[in-house]
This record gives sequence, structure tokens and C-alpha cells, in this order.
Amino acid sequence: MQFETLQKDMMAAMKARDKERKDSIAVLVSAAKKLAIDAGCRENIPEEMVDQAILKEIKSVKEQIETCPAERAELKAEYEARLAVMSEYAPKMLSAEEVKAVLLEKFADVIATKNKGMIMKSVMAELKGKADGKVINEVVAELCK
Repeated sequence: MQFETLQKDMMAAMKARDKERKDSIAVLVSAAKKLAIDAGCRENIPEEMVDQAILKEIKSVKEQIETCPAERAELKAEYEARLAVMSEYAPKMLSAEEVKAVLLEKFADVIATKNKGMIMKSVMAELKGKADGKVINEVVAELCK
């Protein structure tokens, strides 16, 4: 996701007076800016960094939904609306079959060791941000049998 796209969508939401959408996108813009400042590339923010910020914020909102008390229905609805908007900007994640194909293609020598820890260490560097960690873990466990 390009940072400029996020900013344009936030402006469009502001003009449309869609407060929920603007607030959700503003959180993503802010998170991406913070990551960029921490990395020292304030001016042109790479897409990978924006995707990383989006995934981090989505994870945070999912945790908020899970921990929200049942009697706070209006708050939970607000979190779910925020998650819906943020999910529109999330990068496409690899499926279990796609992860398995990548593992067998690029990491066949490491998989042959059947050492799950070593496999996960080498694989996560390649697939971080491209596939969900739980999916990767399940595929690695299946291949280590």
C-alpha cells in the first residue's frame, strides 16, 4: 500500500464528513509515519513499511475486539467498524497452499532437517508480512511430521 494512497483516502473521507472512516485511516497514516520516523526515512515511506504498520494496527484492533466486555456493545461495534475499514488496506496474505509451495521451493534443504525451530527462523525472515504467522507455523508443523 502506498502512503500517498492512504493520505488521499483520508482526505476524501474528511471531505465526505465520514468521521469513522477518517479516524480509522488516520490511525494507519499515523502508525506508518511513526515507523518511518523511527527508521529514519521520513520523506518517502516504502510500501513494505506501510504494510507493516497496517498489519500491526489490524492486530491491535482485533485484540481490542477480543478483550472488549460484552456489556460494551457500542464500543465493540466501533472497533469492528474500524477493523472493517483497516482491512480494506491490508496487504493480501498468502494462503496455506501458497506458503507450502514457497517452503518446498526455497527452503527444501532446511525442511529436510526436520528442526522446526531452525525452519521457522529461516522462513519467517522471508515471509514476514506476506503470510500470517499462524498459517506458517501450521504448514511447518505439517511438513515436519
